[in-house]
Amino acid sequence: MRSDLLSDDQRARNRWDDDEWDLPDEVPHVDRAPGRGDRVRWLVWGVLWLVVAGVLAVGSAGWWLMQRVAEQEIVGEPVTFTVSGDDDVDAIGARLEASGIISDAGVFSWYVEQKGGLEPEAGLYRLVPGSHLGDVLGVLRTSPSETYRRVTFPEGFTVQQIATRLEEEIDNLSADSFLEIAGDPTRRVPWRPADTSSLEGLLFPDTYQVSNADNEGQVIERMIELMERVAFQEELELRSSALGVSPYEALIVASMIEREAKVDGDRALIARVIYNRLELGMNLEIDATLYYDSPPDTPFVVLRAKDSAYNTYLYGGLPPTPIANPGRASIRAALNPSPNPSSGNALCAVLDDPTVGCNYLYYVLADDDGSHAFAVTFDQHLANIEISRAKGLLD
Repeated sequence: MRSDLLSDDQRARNRWDDDEWDLPDEVPHVDRAPGRGDRVRWLVWGVLWLVVAGVLAVGSAGWWLMQRVAEQEIVGEPVTFTVSGDDDVDAIGARLEASGIISDAGVFSWYVEQKGGLEPEAGLYRLVPGSHLGDVLGVLRTSPSETYRRVTFPEGFTVQQIATRLEEEIDNLSADSFLEIAGDPTRRVPWRPADTSSLEGLLFPDTYQVSNADNEGQVIERMIELMERVAFQEELELRSSALGVSPYEALIVASMIEREAKVDGDRALIARVIYNRLELGMNLEIDATLYYDSPPDTPFVVLRAKDSAYNTYLYGGLPPTPIANPGRASIRAALNPSPNPSSGNALCAVLDDPTVGCNYLYYVLADDDGSHAFAVTFDQHLANIEISRAKGLLD
């Protein structure tokens, strides 16, 4: 089409004029307002950063909580913790922290709430510092009346030794209180004479489960009850009557056997010596009686000269009370003494008439294991003493 025939508008549209956009050396910067897409991107990034920060914060808090809930690297020795009747969880937590049992009272209160709460019961609890909070809570949820410790009172312990051991093992019990209750003359105790207040020999030595809710009197009652049960099983009343002694006197004999015998085989033989000497009117001359109620480091020569009702070298008959609390084996021996040697026994050969008066009357330490040598005459006894001295068993 001829250009001269085009209209002015057509010619304007077809004209290509050079301007600043044609092949530019650089594209000029154009300012423009942010669009919707930019705002969305910034919002997404902001949310992501918040999420990350939240995860880090939660993780840090969780780690912090775990450190305070978990058992510590250094766990201490058990301690006694007291809960009073008006204590709530916050008060308990504050005192647990102050006592060094836990590290954070606030975390303890939170943990208790998370685990279903706690209804505190007044009493004493044994807690281990540094334990996991779950262990601490478990102890505090256990009634003090159901929390026990095993306390062993060996055979031959005196009332004083029992009181001391109880105080050492159970923090809330006192030796002085135990002794005061044990010395109460109004307490009804089987076989104890009316004019005697001591419980020596009437408390059965054994291992007892003592709870944090027990008091001294309850421990004493249990020991008396167990002695009564053992005495019934060993037929204390029947057999002591057959021997011509009272049940209480049989327990005195049992207490001396307990302190003198070191091996079981000697118990019944020592019982026979005691009964024989009583029957013949001889002083018992039992060393163990000298040490009763005397300082343990007192020289023997001093004890032997001491004017005491327990000095069986000076005074005939039985001492006024048992000198210890005997176990079952010694009670059984006191009620079932060994027979005297038969006339054919070598010990009886030195007698003019071996069929008469061949009785066990003496004994002395004879071996390192604690066993004794027995004799029917004083000369035999002296010979046994020399043998023991030669072995280095006697001073």
